[in-house]
Amino acid sequence: MSTRRHATRRPIILTSILVLCGIGFLVAGGILLAVVSTPAPDIASFTSREVDQSTKIYDRTGQILLYDYNRDAKRNIVPLASISPNTINATIAIEDSNFYEHGGIRVTSIARAAFVNLFGGALSQGGSTITQQVVKNVLLTGQKSVIRKINEWVLAIKLEQAYSKNQILETYLNNIPYGGTLYGIEAASESYFGKAAKDLSLAQAAYLAAMIQAPTYYSPYGTHQTELSDRKNLILNRMRELNFIDEAAYVAAEAEKVSFAPAGINSIIAPHFVFYILSQLEDMYGKNALMSGLRVITTLDVDLEVKAESIVNKYALDNVKKFKATNASLMAIDPPSGQILAMVGSRDFFDKNIDGQYNATLSLRQPGSTMKPFIYSLALAHGYTRDTVVFDVPTQFSTACKPSDTMNNTAPCYAPVNFDSAFRGPMTFESALAQSINIPAIKVLYLVGIQNAINLAKSFGLTTLGDPNQYGLTLVLGGGEVRLLDLTGAYAAFANDGILNTPTGILEINDADGNVLNKFSTQSAIVLPSNIARDMSAMLSDAQARLPEYPLNSPLSFSGYDVAVKTGTTNDTRDAWVIGYTPSIAIGVWAGNNDNSPMVKSIAGFIAAPMWHEVMAYALSKYPKTYFSEPSPIYNTVPPMLQGNWRIPDKQGVIVPHSLLYWTDKNNPQGNSPINPSQDSQYDNWEYGVAVWYNAHPELFSSGVMLPVPLSSNATSTVLIN
Repeated sequence: MSTRRHATRRPIILTSILVLCGIGFLVAGGILLAVVSTPAPDIASFTSREVDQSTKIYDRTGQILLYDYNRDAKRNIVPLASISPNTINATIAIEDSNFYEHGGIRVTSIARAAFVNLFGGALSQGGSTITQQVVKNVLLTGQKSVIRKINEWVLAIKLEQAYSKNQILETYLNNIPYGGTLYGIEAASESYFGKAAKDLSLAQAAYLAAMIQAPTYYSPYGTHQTELSDRKNLILNRMRELNFIDEAAYVAAEAEKVSFAPAGINSIIAPHFVFYILSQLEDMYGKNALMSGLRVITTLDVDLEVKAESIVNKYALDNVKKFKATNASLMAIDPPSGQILAMVGSRDFFDKNIDGQYNATLSLRQPGSTMKPFIYSLALAHGYTRDTVVFDVPTQFSTACKPSDTMNNTAPCYAPVNFDSAFRGPMTFESALAQSINIPAIKVLYLVGIQNAINLAKSFGLTTLGDPNQYGLTLVLGGGEVRLLDLTGAYAAFANDGILNTPTGILEINDADGNVLNKFSTQSAIVLPSNIARDMSAMLSDAQARLPEYPLNSPLSFSGYDVAVKTGTTNDTRDAWVIGYTPSIAIGVWAGNNDNSPMVKSIAGFIAAPMWHEVMAYALSKYPKTYFSEPSPIYNTVPPMLQGNWRIPDKQGVIVPHSLLYWTDKNNPQGNSPINPSQDSQYDNWEYGVAVWYNAHPELFSSGVMLPVPLSSNATSTVLIN
């Protein structure tokens, strides 16, 4: 049977090869005929070409111009002799290593592209030579089609026939975009390094060559500086392989510390947001699209943006003195649509002392306790309630250590503490979350499962979280890394009854002729049942539940308004967060240092909350006043621990407290109590902490009964803590 199957396939394979060969001959013949009949392009028109179509970025009204991308375009034409060999070799190494050998096109690249495009159903495979890039950047549109690609090949061949390699290379280096309004190597060299292209060092040349592929993405002022450095090193390695440089030069250039001059950008509103949009446009339409006269209507509320920039700047400067926090950032999102209303990437875009052009809303930072609402919402979805009782007592969570090792936090033991090193005994989910107490949150994470928690958080848009093994139970304390943009968007889903709208900054894109290229439409996904989202909003907006950690008049509260909010502070106070929302707006702020150095030890309630409060207060004054829907009722048919009642008498009427694992099956919390709760791996650890707490608080009980304290699954001891 196997032999017959192979025999049947041979004619099919042979036919496919013949068809491909036939297509190849037809394409080759067509190209040859086109080359003969097509006049050579005029290279003089390339060097004299002006960038005369600027891309304009507008606010959400379409009336306020945020930035005219090409208005101040810079281009300084220089001869090839005035460009350093380092720059020439770096560019050739990464863009077209066989530049001096081919005749304008690489047949192998065309064949590969044709094969992939034929069977992949897309025209995505390029393999463009420098000559082809000169042709398509200047003579042709960016639209992908078979005819346009053939035209590109034909014109590249004709260009090589009419002009020398050096003439073509000189044209290329004088015309390619290097980011922003910079065109050509000379303008880029002067702007980025303050020197002529002939004076560039090897490392500087490699950096500029690295930017060619995607100038906005690889901008030295953006959030992909690590990727830019990696690509620079890739180019240096490629130059070494091609014998453009020796080993010593490679090692020196890779280690060289390169400083970029601060970018001077005038007449720009919301600069961090504008460059976020420009980067998206480049991703969507290619790097040359920004020179094609696009008109982009964004989602930005200029009034809110300008106010937020002022507030962030004021508090960030104040935080330098109070907390040694040099920077801050802010995001504001409309929950019903996911539209970005404000994006403040730093305290001052033009402040070179703090690398102000770095957009902290897009940087990966540890979220601290702002992760807790996702864990609690998963618990509610599993059947627990807002009033479920969990004990905040010293607890050893590692089963590799004794339950009594409640002070041992050295691996493999794990006995974390709360931010104030205090323990509060029995707490409801709502009060534990509102006061951001760590021990209950870790227990809730155990109840729902780490993988389940990761999956839920990712569905909320926190896709930068990694494998559960990276975090363990520390996930709920902010062990992962997220972006402020995504975190604010995730909280907006709580505000929107569990419906996540992917954050977007663009409403409409038009080309130079007024044709609509792209129009906004919501990208929605139900990430949480609406009743659970409403329960979370009730928990996060309960000012009473925050007592005594936060007074009723704290910066987290607004009299007469429904505002849900959560703070987060990471270990060593490296990051401080406040994320809050109403049904009308979600606002998140971050404070810290770009280099991840620690601030003065404090909490986000002091570092970031005042800044967040002032921006939220302004937003409440200008957006519709809205209220959260009522949370789910908690019926007396659920187990007592889920009703907030931990004082459960035994058969003799004696009240002896137990952990949640004693009373509930974590996989079915509203069902019957487990027959043998000790089978749960965490049972002894949790029970030990509760027993110690019980024995330490005899004034709360009248029974006088001493509670056995478990030491292991088969040994107990009775202790009394004074």
